[in-house]
Formats: sequence, structure tokens, C-alpha cells
Amino acid sequence: MSDNRAILLLGSNIDPARNIHKALGLLNRLLRIRKKSRLWITEAVGSNGPEFLNMAIEIETNLNASQIKTDIINPVETELKRIRTSDKYAPRTIDLDIIIFNGEVLDSNIWNRLFIALPVSEIIPDLMNNSTGKPLSETVDKLRSSAYAELLKDSL
Repeated sequence: MSDNRAILLLGSNIDPARNIHKALGLLNRLLRIRKKSRLWITEAVGSNGPEFLNMAIEIETNLNASQIKTDIINPVETELKRIRTSDKYAPRTIDLDIIIFNGEVLDSNIWNRLFIALPVSEIIPDLMNNSTGKPLSETVDKLRSSAYAELLKDSL
């Protein structure tokens, strides 16, 4: 039985449909995927790079957050030829991040970045922001007024 649940965010803006699909295949072999959001087209943040595809998945695993990073995320990003540069906003083949681990928000940008909030809200819309007392679904509504996101018609 798996002890831990996490929400991972997948993003890509280099051949994004292919790379997200490949990442899901690799993750599915390494973890139990419980839920998936739909795929969203979102604007690049911090650069004028190409648009991203983003989605969130809920996983079940015996691994802790650190092990997920070293044993799952890093090898998958390496397999998909993720290149890290000094520009943290540079285009990428794949970007995998742990957003929530066992109910704890690990990336506070979930409350101010639509590309994170929107896919995660499809999995846990009632996640509460302890600072505002508002659910993630309300945060998404507010963020959509100032950032671009469109549902990808041909979802995976």
C-alpha cells in the first residue's frame, strides 16, 4: 500500500504535446497515477518564449518528497533531455515539480500563477489557502482575469 500522495505539475514548451505524453508514460511506469487534470495551454511566464502545455497529476507512492525528486523527477527530466540554464524561464522539453505533498503546499506560487493553480484545481478545487481562507477554485477565477489559459482540444 502506498503511504504518500502528491500533486505533480508537468509543463513543456518544446514539442509540448509529445513531451508531456512521453513524461506521462514514464511516470506511469514508476508511480501510481490516481488522477489527471486536462491539458492547458498557458502563456510563458518570465520570458517571451513559446506557450506552455501544463497539466497536474495526483500520484500515490511509498517515496517521500525528496525521493520523488531524485528517483522520479530527475531521471524523467534527464530522459526527456531537459536542459537547465542560468535562465530559469528558458524554454524546456519538460518541467516536473511537486506542488503538494500529503496535503502540504510545497510551491506557494499555486496561489498566484494560473499555470499551476488551474490544472491543480481540477484535482483538488477545495484546497484552502490558509492566508485568505479561500479555496483554490476561487483563486483560479481571480487569476483567469489577468492571465491566459486555454483548454487543449485534443487532450491526452
